[in-house]
Amino acid sequence: MPEGYCVKCKAKKEIVDAVEETMKNGRKAIKGKCPTCGTVMFKILGSKATPPAAEPAAATPVPAKPPTAT
Repeated sequence: MPEGYCVKCKAKKEIVDAVEETMKNGRKAIKGKCPTCGTVMFKILGSKATPPAAEPAAATPVPAKPPTAT
């Protein structure tokens, strides 16, 4: 069960009735209730909800031209 901070109790508590949501900006979050006072608790999770796009292929370095004698 996820753990979050209850602002009303001013303590870390287990989130009851937790539901995972996706916020407008694409991040995942967990929303539930405090087991002691019943206040809504909201915890933002670390990663984005959508998987990252495929990594672009590594650019091949262009060899430097040798200096020309003038």
